[in-house]
Parts: sequence; C-alpha cells; structure tokens
Amino acid sequence: MRGKSPGADASAKKQARKKSDGGRQRSAMGSVLSLLGAFVATSMALGLLFAGLLIPATGLAGASVKGGVKEFDDMSGTLTENALSQQSKLLAKDGSVIATPYDENRIVVPSSAIPKVMKDAQVAIEDERFYDHGALDQRGILRAVAANLVSSSTQGASTLTQQYVKVAAQRAAIESGDKEEAKKAVAQHGTDAYVRKIKQLKMAVELEKTHTKDQILTSYLNLVFFGDGTYGIEAASQHYFGHPAKDLTLPEAATLAGVVNLPGSTDPVHNPKAAVKRRNIVLEKMIKQGRVSKADGEKAIASPLQTHVTNIAGGGGGGCQGSKYPYFCDYVTDWVADQPALGANRKERLAKLKTGGLTIQTSLDPKKMSALDSNLKKRVPVGNGADVQAAGVIIEPGTGLVQAMSQNAKYDVAGSNHFSTSVDWVRSGFPIGSTAKIFAIVEAMRQGRAVDSTVNVPAMNGTKDGRPVYNFTSKTFPGQCGQGAGNWSVGNDHPVPSGPMSLSKATAESVNTAFGALVASLGPCKVRDTFKLMGVQARDLKTGGWRDIRRDPSSIVLGSDSSSPMMMANAFATVAADGKYCAPRPVVSIKQANGKPVALKVEPCKQVISQQEARGTAEIFTHVFDSDGTASDAKLADGREAFGKTGTVDGSLHTWFVGSTKQLSTAVWVGRGFDNKNPIKNVSIGGKHIGTFLYGGDIAAPVWKATMDTISKGMPKAKLAEPDKATKQGDEVSVPDVKGKSEADAKSTLEKAGFLVTVSKQNSGDVSGGQAFKTDPAAGQKLGKGKKITLYVKP
Repeated sequence: MRGKSPGADASAKKQARKKSDGGRQRSAMGSVLSLLGAFVATSMALGLLFAGLLIPATGLAGASVKGGVKEFDDMSGTLTENALSQQSKLLAKDGSVIATPYDENRIVVPSSAIPKVMKDAQVAIEDERFYDHGALDQRGILRAVAANLVSSSTQGASTLTQQYVKVAAQRAAIESGDKEEAKKAVAQHGTDAYVRKIKQLKMAVELEKTHTKDQILTSYLNLVFFGDGTYGIEAASQHYFGHPAKDLTLPEAATLAGVVNLPGSTDPVHNPKAAVKRRNIVLEKMIKQGRVSKADGEKAIASPLQTHVTNIAGGGGGGCQGSKYPYFCDYVTDWVADQPALGANRKERLAKLKTGGLTIQTSLDPKKMSALDSNLKKRVPVGNGADVQAAGVIIEPGTGLVQAMSQNAKYDVAGSNHFSTSVDWVRSGFPIGSTAKIFAIVEAMRQGRAVDSTVNVPAMNGTKDGRPVYNFTSKTFPGQCGQGAGNWSVGNDHPVPSGPMSLSKATAESVNTAFGALVASLGPCKVRDTFKLMGVQARDLKTGGWRDIRRDPSSIVLGSDSSSPMMMANAFATVAADGKYCAPRPVVSIKQANGKPVALKVEPCKQVISQQEARGTAEIFTHVFDSDGTASDAKLADGREAFGKTGTVDGSLHTWFVGSTKQLSTAVWVGRGFDNKNPIKNVSIGGKHIGTFLYGGDIAAPVWKATMDTISKGMPKAKLAEPDKATKQGDEVSVPDVKGKSEADAKSTLEKAGFLVTVSKQNSGDVSGGQAFKTDPAAGQKLGKGKKITLYVKP
C-alpha cells in the first residue's frame, strides 16, 4: 500500500478541524462551494448577479470557481457585535423607577428570561428550519428560486442568522459614524446588495462556528426593533403588555414575533388589526410546524388582542419629560454628567447614561417628595393669579443626600437642550434675606462669642422712605468688604430699643441693625468666608455658574445676594450634623449593565466648624420658634426639636424659611420666579389673603412645618445636643468697663483680662477724642478668655 501524501494528510486535518459539534459544518472546500453555489442560484433568481463580479454565472467548476472560493475564504468574516444600547434606570429609595433614559428603548436580557414560546414563535415565522441548517438554508434557497422563477414577486431565503448579521452590521456601522457603510449593510439592489450578501454570508458562516443557535436567537431578540420606539423583546413586552418577557403568553409571543418583519405597520398600538392578522399567521405556522397543539393555537387565534400599553418612564430619547419627578431626574442627569468614570467628557457621560444600561440608585424618597410637593402646591398653586412661585428641597444632614425637591411649575425643557429646564428654582439663585444671619452667628461662635452673649443695638440716626434707620458708614465697615462711599441705611421690621441685646433675641426677632453691628465687629470678610466654608455661593448670571457672595455689607449681613434653596438647606444641614459639611448629591450608587459598581466621584464630608460651634448656632436659632420669634407658629408637632430662620427681601420679592432637625433639613422659597418685579403684597395665594407685604413666616414657614410634621412621623425624636458650658456661657470672665480710658489704657485693660482686642475708630460716643466709648461685647458681659473683643475709640 502506498502511504498518504503529506498534502492529502494536511487536507484531511483541515477538514476535521472545520467540523461542527452538531455535524452542521462540512469540509472547508465543500462547504464553501456549496454555499457559493446556493448563493449564485439565489442571486440569479433575484436578478442581482451580473458580469464582472466575484462569481461567474456559468457553473461552479474550474479556475474561476477556485478563485471565487479563495476570495470568499480570504474575506473577513468578523461581525462587530458592540454592546447593545439599552436603557438605564433611575431608582428611587424604595426601588421604584424614576426614569429610564435611553437612545434605544431596550433592556438586554439573558436567554433564561425569554420563554420558549417566544423563541418558537420567532423561529416559526422567520426561519422554521433554523435549528436544522447552518448559516445558509439550501432547501429554503431552492424553494425561493422555484417561487421566483414562476412569479413576478421576490421571495427571500435569508436565515435567521443572516438576518441577525444584517441588522448587527448596520448597527455597528451607524455607531462608528460610517453612514455609507450603514446604507450598504441593508442594500437591496445593485452591486451593493450583491456584495452585502456575500460579506454577510461569510459573517454568518463564522458566527455559527462560535455561537450556539440559542445564543444567536437570544442576540437577535435583544437587538431587533419591535415598533413604537421599542427595541428588544424585554422592552417590547413591557411596553405592549405591561410585564416582563418571561411572562409572555402564546398570543402575546405570536404578536411580537409578527411585528419584527414590518414593525412600522404591524405594531399593536398603531395598527391593531394588522397586528392581529400577522399574529394569526404566526400561530398558524406554529400549529403546522407542531410547535403548539392545534387546540391551543386555535384558541389563541380566536382570542382578542389584549394589550396593556405602558410608557417607559423618562422616555422620549433620554429626557425626563415622562418621569413623575422630572426636575429631580434632570438633577441626577447633570450630576451623572460630571462623573469621570462614565466618560472623558460630558458628551460621553450622557451617551453612557442613555445607552449603557446603568442602574442608578438615587436618594429620592417618594413619601417625602409627596409631602413636600403637596404642601408646596396647596399653598402656592401652579399658575396662581398672584404670579407667585415656590420651591423646596429636603436634604439629609451628615450625608448631603437630597431626598426630595419640588416647585410649583409645569416641567418643560429649555430650547434644544434636553438636560436644561426652563425652570429650575431649587438649584437657582435668589436673594436669601435674613436666612443669611446664620453665617454671622456661626462666625461669632468661631470667634469665641458665647451663646448667651449680647450685641449692642445702635440707636437709629436717620430715616429712609419715612422709616427710622441706622446709617452704617465706611468707618463701621472699612476694608475690602466695607461700605465704601456713602451710607448703608438699615431698618428693622418693628421698633427695637438700642443697647445690649442677646444673640438669641436678635436672631429670634431678626433685628437687622443688631446683625449689622455684630458683623462689623466680627469682620465682614470673615463672615463672607463662612458662607463659602459652608458651601453657599451666589449664582453668576453671566456664566450660569457660581461665584462667591458679593463683598458689600448688604449681601453679607442681610442676604441681598442670591443663593439656591439647595445650598441653604445644606448649610443648615451642616449645623445639624454638628459642623460636618457634605456636598449635596442625588445619587447613592451606580452599577453597570453587568452589575459591577461604578466608582463615583463624591466630595468627602468634612468638619468645617467645630461640634460646639455648630451646637451653639443651633441653640440660638431654636428661638426663632419662640413666642416673639418670626416663626412662632411653625414650631413642630409633638415637641420635636428644630432650629430655623425666616428670610424676607425688600418688597417681599423673595421670602424664605430654612430649618432643620437632627435628621432632616428643609428649605422653602416663595417669591417671584420670573420677570415680575412688583412687590408681593395685598394678594391672595392658595386661599390665604396677604393684606400687607408677604413675609417668610406667612407661607414659607407653614409649608416647612406641614412638610416636616408629615415626613417626621414615625421617626425618633432626636434631640438637638446642647452646647457645653463654655460655649453657652463663656469662661465667666466679665468684660471690663473701659469707657473714657485712652486707647492704650483701654486696650491694655482688656488684654490683661485675657481678650484679643481689635480697635475700631468711630466718630461717636460722649467721650473726648482718643478715648474708648464702648466695647463689643459690652461691659459686664462674660466672654471666654482668649476670645476676640472690639474696642471702639473716638478718633
């Protein structure tokens, strides 16, 4: 016997390597020749073959065929299967879906989540011999050839694998930005169609070598368009029938299988009659092919089309318009767009949000959201005749997590930017009024003022618009944060006697002149620094970003500059958290489509004021609820402890209440949100008539109270920790009376008592030039040793 030649041996090995596990693959040469021959026949039947292309139309023998085989073998068969674009989910604290941003409304699911009845229905209508043939169905081709020869119509013979390759190739070209290649991927006529079929056939052959039939079918069902904006079987099932694909019934599965071929004209929402007709064709095929019993199939055919159309929350191409909480959804979107782990820039991150199948766990609490929203809109209805707007936000102290945000506005997007709303008052800037006084008190605590200390209320020395005022000058407010030229005229909302007044009383009654004197003694620039320390800035109208609070006394003392409800709520949350600042954020965690966590860029919480300074500040602001306080009617139910502050801007264009318990901090703004600059007075809002000017205690504080009472039910009554004795009372060192002493003697006396002395020259007081006429804190008050004191000397 002659031995086998090396060439024959190599050929045998090559053929052995190319056999499939199921016996579907033939030898390389035989397989290719058969496939090419079948393809030539199909091409001839479809009128796609003409001279000069790869394969001659005259037989499959000789050098021409071998050349064609080689060219086919050398052709790239790699199919680019990019990760499928799928919707992301924004989840509320209770697991409910807030929104599902997407470019393509798709939810990718594994094979186990697709029931057999759905797979059988798709195979029945698309490719009944799918499990019996390879990438090409030669029997189907012969049938198509025979039909096309005797008919003017064209019958195709593409296998389900080939159909998947065609759609996947088109999608890959679109995602790469190659419009021309995307067009060629679905070409039906001419050279492009012929070349497309050859290329996609090679891809299908290679795909069947590496993928099981079930993998191909699962990928196909996750990929294809099911009409009415839905892609993939899971989104389609949820959209049309209101439940996951795993729960599809026989008639539902047949309906969806029928949609794929002509989604524009057979989807059950817009074309119910065509959908039923197509569904029944699928069912008849399933009966004929033995995939369902005749009884079950006929019962399904006789059944009415029963849809339960569900619009996926937050649809519409990635916006938040369909969400129940659109403003919060926008906030999450903006926050996600700043996460570097999701892309190199904002554009990439937003694309990831809309295509990456992210699961975003937010901090939104639907119960708190409902309470805030209902109370806000009850007292300040949407579109009220008084043209008054409102917004509110709830933040958790110690975490910065935003649990609710609301405003009395109809959601809309601004222009073409689907991530910028035309109205976003929770995060916009408004003059904050007397809520700014918390920063003066914080700075006072930082400089060693005791909770029980006093401030000297200056006697009024002028009038403005018929009201008594005190005229602060550049001598009182010198330097960068000073008054500059002219007077700064400050009045109060009620008569206040001059002289020493406790910080608690000055805060409770919101005495403007007292706080003017206090800030002057503390140093206005230092108080301004405290705004920034606690995360409060002003909106920069030119850039749309944020800037530091203006340097003038009015902005620093009385809040004439602007900030947002969110920043103000978080400032009070910082105090409630014993001085720990946590930047506001709406997201707890993000997971990728594969379940892996995304590393979030979160600013770490930090201690910005001491525990005792925070507790002293909170203690002072509890007096706002006293009988003589500006929010005496807003004390929380059941003795729950809280601290807070009203705020009102001249003309009542902006009114506030910001307050916090240990567990929750809430800010409420009520005012003019648009261009209306008319003072808010003598108006009726939400069934309440405001006879004079609107104040923070009129609507903002009641909204705050009603909301906080509701959301605090069932929570432990966490007490506000009292400041220690030194913070509350000081070190029991009395401030000496130095009136009439020379500047040098007065300063020496105070320093010997243990104080740090700052001299302020003012042309007032009944003393001679060069003599001291008062101190702040005043003589007789107790202040801790080493604390700061201001000595006032007449020039």
